[in-house]
Amino acid sequence: MTVSKSVQQIIDTKSTTQVVIGQLGLDSLDTLEYLLTSQKIRHHKVTVKVFSPIDSVLINLINNKRLEQIAGEEALLPLVAIEGCQRRILNNGQVIIDFYLGPIIELLQKIPMVNDSFIDGWIVAGDINLNLFNDELLWQMGKISHERTQVYLSQTITGSDKLKIEQLAQQSGLFQPNKLKNDDIAFQERAALRSQLKIKQAPFPIVAASAKSQNIAIIGGGIASASLALSLAERGQKVSLFCEDSALAQAASGNKQGAIYPLLTPDNNYLSQYFQQAYLFSLQRLKSLAALGHKIDFDLCGVVHTGHDERSRKRVAKIIDSHSWNSLIADKITAKQASEIASVKIDDEGIFYPLGGWVSPQDFTQAAFNQAKVLADVSLALNTKINTIDYQADGWCLTSDEQVYGPFSAVVVANGKSITQFNQTQYLQATGFRGQVSHAPSRTKLSKLSTVLCAHGYMTPSNNSLHCLGASYVKNAQHLNYCPTEQVENLKKIQHSYLQQDWVEDIDISGHSARVGVRMVTRDHAPMMGPVPDIDAILALYQTHQLTPASRQFWQSTVAPTHKDLYVLGGLGSRGLSSGPLAAEALAAQICAEDLPISLDFIALLSPNRMWLRKLLKGKALEVSSDS
Repeated sequence: MTVSKSVQQIIDTKSTTQVVIGQLGLDSLDTLEYLLTSQKIRHHKVTVKVFSPIDSVLINLINNKRLEQIAGEEALLPLVAIEGCQRRILNNGQVIIDFYLGPIIELLQKIPMVNDSFIDGWIVAGDINLNLFNDELLWQMGKISHERTQVYLSQTITGSDKLKIEQLAQQSGLFQPNKLKNDDIAFQERAALRSQLKIKQAPFPIVAASAKSQNIAIIGGGIASASLALSLAERGQKVSLFCEDSALAQAASGNKQGAIYPLLTPDNNYLSQYFQQAYLFSLQRLKSLAALGHKIDFDLCGVVHTGHDERSRKRVAKIIDSHSWNSLIADKITAKQASEIASVKIDDEGIFYPLGGWVSPQDFTQAAFNQAKVLADVSLALNTKINTIDYQADGWCLTSDEQVYGPFSAVVVANGKSITQFNQTQYLQATGFRGQVSHAPSRTKLSKLSTVLCAHGYMTPSNNSLHCLGASYVKNAQHLNYCPTEQVENLKKIQHSYLQQDWVEDIDISGHSARVGVRMVTRDHAPMMGPVPDIDAILALYQTHQLTPASRQFWQSTVAPTHKDLYVLGGLGSRGLSSGPLAAEALAAQICAEDLPISLDFIALLSPNRMWLRKLLKGKALEVSSDS
């Protein structure tokens, strides 16, 4: 069967406008091409989840820029051959394509479930390695499939290969004429697999909003809030944004320039993996918004990362040498190469992040919000500080000094440094760190800087005749006033990082130009995304389930309590531009009961209750304090 016929047949079986298609193999992305060109699907929102090993077929497709050709968008970020999911949002959210790259069975096993199933049809591409097909693969496909879901094979798969796949699909219920019944073996096997998965994800719950038709309030006004508003607007949701400032992006998202680059670790742990996928999603968001005509100051000029002392140099070397990074993520460079890339003299070898660079966080935030307004009913209340949030019979109500807003079907707390201000969120484990970013006028030698520098602090190329350098890092600061001492410290960080370089002598901070904000930082440096944990309920259960092997089993299999229809998005730290937009996209999908573009491992990594549950899962004592 041709790709177009397979896709259309899957769509025709749906009674709703939302369709999710799974695909094994790439098939030159013919499925995506059909979706972007066919008028028959214009009334549908289609998500395609493409699973492909990282092999020569994928590399050829990337090198030939097939994705960019099909999408017809020069602003489309190229695929990067790293394990995990890379989401591309096209046609204002009408078409979403998730590329799952790596070991296919492992990727399928790690897909989180909001509902029992979501795949409406499977396409097996002709270029897939048929040796990958076995019982386990088909059962994992069946686990996330509806009871009517069928497998459609490429017309190039024939003979014994076709027969083998059809037989495997029939065993797992993916190749049968009728909907599976409750007493079918395939139905029962799938139910068992889903039950196992639900138990696995129970400690870090994935909770959709209780109402299908949403009226969602977001408390906040920075990059996290605006990104979430856009992701919800792409899903047609009504959104009300409440910002305590006189304009968007006046707090931590208010710097003139912010760097975008991934946080990598030598062992490429889950945090490192999340940051790579989030970083790529942020770059795609940025390029897409700019291509739509939104005014955003940015330059993806790359980032050069070097050490500043013996310890940090060893750390940088360990990061780049301990893992085989894709060259588009991170590349090892010599001191000579660093100097050539940066256009200023640098004496240390280090890491180059070629896709990274800088962006105006204010512009990025405003563009995301403006695009959200284009797509859906999205409103903004400025100078509106929400003091309390209360759940009532008809939904959530928000109270400011002057009035009560609501009811809302769901609320997201995304107000940066104030995420712990409410009774329901006071125990969230994030700490505020004051950061002062200094501004230096561009001068002759300094003006040559052509990439973002990261060492003991960071420095950006000139924009509007100013460079940004910093930032200070002061825990639980008592004020947000300009600090002369921190201004000098920011300069000393750059001087210490690039000793005896003449271009450093051009840095002039005597004008006392700077900006101060507060970044909320978690202990493990991962953002918070998900339903707000109900700490009172957790503590009540803890009284009878603690410090024993049985208690560990209890917490491993019990859905952790959360506040109904209340979510949090925060703790983005100093790299919110890189980590925030994907967390927002995942949260929007969760609220709307859609499949998420992140793995089970990342759900656990980002869960707002992770600090407590990690202890409980290890049988350790639990201590709860509102002092982070």
